[in-house]
Amino acid sequence: MNPKITPDHLARSAVVYVRQSTMSQVTGNLESQRRQYDLAGAAEAVGFASVTVIDDDLGRSGSGLMQRPGFERLVAMVCSGDVGAVYCIEASRLARNGRDWHHLIDLCALAGTLVVDPDGAYDPRLVNDRLLLGLKGTMSEYELSLMRQRGIAARDSKAKRGEFRFMLPPGFCWSEADKVEIDPDEHVADTIRLVFAKFRELGSARQVFLWLRSADIKMPVVRRNVEVCKLVWKPPAYHSVMQILHNPLYGGACGHGLSRGAPVRPAASGSLATNGMCCCVTIILVTSAGRNTRRIRSSCSRTRI
Repeated sequence: MNPKITPDHLARSAVVYVRQSTMSQVTGNLESQRRQYDLAGAAEAVGFASVTVIDDDLGRSGSGLMQRPGFERLVAMVCSGDVGAVYCIEASRLARNGRDWHHLIDLCALAGTLVVDPDGAYDPRLVNDRLLLGLKGTMSEYELSLMRQRGIAARDSKAKRGEFRFMLPPGFCWSEADKVEIDPDEHVADTIRLVFAKFRELGSARQVFLWLRSADIKMPVVRRNVEVCKLVWKPPAYHSVMQILHNPLYGGACGHGLSRGAPVRPAASGSLATNGMCCCVTIILVTSAGRNTRRIRSSCSRTRI
């Protein structure tokens, strides 16, 4: 047993924090899950009075951009003084940002709680251990930035070659030749055409939404579950209508990396900030000589939101 784990620590409980960043990791990377859950057995073997496993954050990123109820529960338990040690498979499981990491380490130092990983046990009250924990947290944060940078560079490279595949809006699908084609489901295509036809007729996105709701017409919505995209039919929603009307893909245009400029901010009235322009598109399927071709007629009209 590590000499830093004293009878005072063993008299309190141990907490095993389990986290994976995405749902694809939760469903696919089961060995990492198993290794993290096995830490509960390691804590029991050391002799802790009780062991609590916190796995509320499975599928949640530790970058600090989303809420983590499991991490908040861990912080609350450390603050209560009832936790003798926090077990994690590595520093990145606890946090991927310096704010959360150093906040937790400060609280562990005040409560006399150890941080334990497969490399050893660390006491935040000791200078050398505090230095090592600080380096682990910094490297974890840097690793996230490095992975993001590599991922963005790979994505941009594929986009330049025209090989980048992304989730298409309702009405389009990827062909076997990796080309964007109109969805062969006529029900989906006709519903999208109806939205644009009603927009030209009524001149207002809100009026289109109200008409669709009064006519009890369901809208196609693309749902993504991990790597699988599924088309479902749902009652019309205002944001769904707006997404269709503002999507340039329906006008035959596809842009990548266009969000690097100034972010879109909410208008003063609380409605979505918009330039007042909406691309209105009519998609016409023409059957000729046994093959399908398409003609796209685009026009821009001002919308009243």
